[in-house]
Amino acid sequence: MSSRTIKVDMLARVEGEGGLTVKVKDGKVTDVKFTIFEPPRFFEAFLRGRSYDEVVDIVARICGICPVAYQMSAAHAIEDAFGVTVSEELRQLRRLLYCGEWIESHMLHVFFLHAPDFLGYQDAIAMARDHLPVVQRALRIKKTGNDLVALVGGREIHPVSVRVGGFYKVPTKAELAPLGEKLKWARDAAIEAVMFTAGLPFPDFERDYEYVALRHSHDYPFNQGRLASNRGLDISIREYDQNFEEQHVAHSTALHSIRTGRGPYLVGPLARYNLNYDRLSPIAREAAARAGLGPTCHNPFKSIIVRAVETVYAADEALRIIESYEKPAKAVVDFRPAPGVGYACTEAPRGTLFHRYRINPRGQVLDAKIVPPTSQNLKMMEADLRAFVTPRIETPVDALTWQCEQVLRNYDPCISCATHFLRLNVERE
Repeated sequence: MSSRTIKVDMLARVEGEGGLTVKVKDGKVTDVKFTIFEPPRFFEAFLRGRSYDEVVDIVARICGICPVAYQMSAAHAIEDAFGVTVSEELRQLRRLLYCGEWIESHMLHVFFLHAPDFLGYQDAIAMARDHLPVVQRALRIKKTGNDLVALVGGREIHPVSVRVGGFYKVPTKAELAPLGEKLKWARDAAIEAVMFTAGLPFPDFERDYEYVALRHSHDYPFNQGRLASNRGLDISIREYDQNFEEQHVAHSTALHSIRTGRGPYLVGPLARYNLNYDRLSPIAREAAARAGLGPTCHNPFKSIIVRAVETVYAADEALRIIESYEKPAKAVVDFRPAPGVGYACTEAPRGTLFHRYRINPRGQVLDAKIVPPTSQNLKMMEADLRAFVTPRIETPVDALTWQCEQVLRNYDPCISCATHFLRLNVERE
C-alpha cells in the first residue's frame, strides 16, 4: 500500500495550532499522534512571586472563551489555602456567572464549530446560507450568556468583578431582573437547539470511557464537589495529585494527563452528564429524553446534544438563581491571607479545570499548577482516533480526513486562545 500525506491547512474550528499523524501498515493503525507545536505560554511561571490578589485577573487571560472557569478555579484554590468559605449568597452568584459562560461557550461550539461537520459545511457561514434561522437563534442564545457574564462579571471577556473571597461588586435584584425574560427565551430556544442536534447524523461509535467530573451533593456541578468517576474514584480535590499525573510526550508541547496507574480518562460534558444526570433540572432531563438520550451516553459524537442539554440547564439554573436572589450584605467575606497550599477544581465548559497554589506568609505565590481540560483529554483523543480509524482504514482519504477532524472537534479542544490550523498526515506503508 503506497504512502499518503494529507494536509488540512487553516482548520478554523479548533483553537490553536496542532497536527495529527496517523500511520497505517498492513491494514492496521500502528501509530496516532495529536501533535501540538505551539510554544509553551508559561502562565504557571508568570504567577510565581505574584500577590494572591493578582492571580484571578492573570489567569483569566489564559482563555477568552472560558475566563470565568479560570477565575473560579483560582479563587476557590486560594480560598482553600486561606481557609475561606464564602456565603451562600455569594456561592449562588458565582454559579450564576458560570451559567453565563456555559451558555455562550456551548452555543459557540455547537453551532459554529461542530454542527458544520455533521451537515457537510466548511464553516458556520456556509451553513447559515441554508440554516439561517438556526444560526440566528444560536447567536441570540449566545448573546444572552454574554449579557449575563457582563452584568455579573463586569464585562463579557475577561471579567473584572471576581476576587478572592467574593466579588468587587455585586448586582442588585433590580439589575438582574431584565435578564429574566431573555433567559426564559434562551431556555426555550436551547430546547429547540437540543432537538436540532438530535436530528444530526451520528456515526455508530461508542467508547468505554472512564468519566471524571465533579460530583456535588445536590447541584449539577459548576464549582464545588468531590472528584468522582464511574470506576470508583471519589476523592476530595486535595487528593488530586495522588490520583492524577501529567506526562511529557515528545510530539507535543502540551502535557498529557492520566489517572495514576490506570491511564487515559475523559472530562467534559459527556463525563458530567454520565456522572450527574440525576442532578439536572427536570426541564433539562426532559429535553434529553426528547432527544433520545437516557441517563448515560457513550457516543462522543453525541456530545453535541449533551452540550445543548447543558445549555438548557444553565439557562434554567440562571433563572432559578435570579428569581430567588437577594443581594449579599457584603460583596466579599472577611479573611486574612495566610501561608498554605490550596486546591480547587471547577467545571469549565470543556471539562474539569484543576488549580493548585502554594502561598507564602506574605501572600505571594510560590508555585502554581494549572491542568486544563484539553490537557486531560489529549490521550483519550488519540485513543478515540485509533479506535475510529481502525475499522475505516479503506475510507477514501478526503472522507477520512474530515472524519478525523470531527473526532477531535467532539472534544471542543482549546489548544490555545488563537485559532490557526490543524495538519493531518496519514502515512500508509
